[in-house]
Amino acid sequence: MFSALLIEKTDAGQTVSLKSLDEGQLPEGDVLIDVDYSTLNYKDGLAITGRSPVVRKWPMVPGIDLSGTVVESAHPDWKPGDRVVLNGWGVGETHWGGLAQKARLRGEWLVPLPAGLSARQAMAIGTAGYTAALCVDALERFGITPGQGEALVTGATGGVGSVAVALLAKAGFTVAAATGKASEGDYLMRLGATTIIDRAEFSAPGKPMQKERWAAVVDSVGSHTLANACAQTRYRGAVAACGLAQGMDFPASVAPFILRGVSLLGIDSVKAPKATRIAAWDRLARDLDKAKLQAMTRTISLADVVGAARDIAEGKVRGRIVVEIG
Repeated sequence: MFSALLIEKTDAGQTVSLKSLDEGQLPEGDVLIDVDYSTLNYKDGLAITGRSPVVRKWPMVPGIDLSGTVVESAHPDWKPGDRVVLNGWGVGETHWGGLAQKARLRGEWLVPLPAGLSARQAMAIGTAGYTAALCVDALERFGITPGQGEALVTGATGGVGSVAVALLAKAGFTVAAATGKASEGDYLMRLGATTIIDRAEFSAPGKPMQKERWAAVVDSVGSHTLANACAQTRYRGAVAACGLAQGMDFPASVAPFILRGVSLLGIDSVKAPKATRIAAWDRLARDLDKAKLQAMTRTISLADVVGAARDIAEGKVRGRIVVEIG
């Protein structure tokens, strides 16, 4: 038997509770894992609160991330005792996820826990930090360099934004952090931001072409924020888009793309190729200051997850939340 957070659907709606489950109830997979830590992402908050139709199979153990130890494996890449990390692949949506003491998964979904990171640190990073690394990697592969100008991070106090600020600063960029939380300016400056901008400057409809400022943008917000960020991006700059905290819409014009050669880089963290995943995790292990990671992280128990999910869905959470499972 093991403990798990379980989302169930009834005629009256969904319920979420901590339950004791049997190992035989776990879904199909070729690797069995003892889960040490999980984390709480914005998508998890939406799933647990039911504010968005994230869960597509019932009942569901939420949690799109986990770190843990292989117990049994029929997959050639893994053996008992291996330390692994899981992000994405529909886990917590269509396949039972990480907010449980045990998980059964497909071996091709896993990557090794990077040298230099503990299982807890990997979950302090989680999908949010891993997505931030994918964004920074994509901007650099595109050819954007610190000498071309400032980098903007929207949703900067969130999980993606916090890590993106730290990684861009480490890469040498001058970073502007957009946030609706004016009280968090000192926190963002400690992560590496040099300028704090009120998110209200981006969140309302704006002109299709605006004053050029940003060489690079990491956007986890979408909607008008993404449209305004594109409208302010410099000639041949690039915007890495990875989220929808403000909305899924993109009320923009083609003008920045055809008049300034701006590029919009879509970042998918769910099914990224394994080599891309490993490169992102290697960057995080190498470049993310562990003291800064600690400063943006708090740890809760499995029993505290439902309350924390409400907070993150309402935009009340700064940085990262680690869930201690083991």
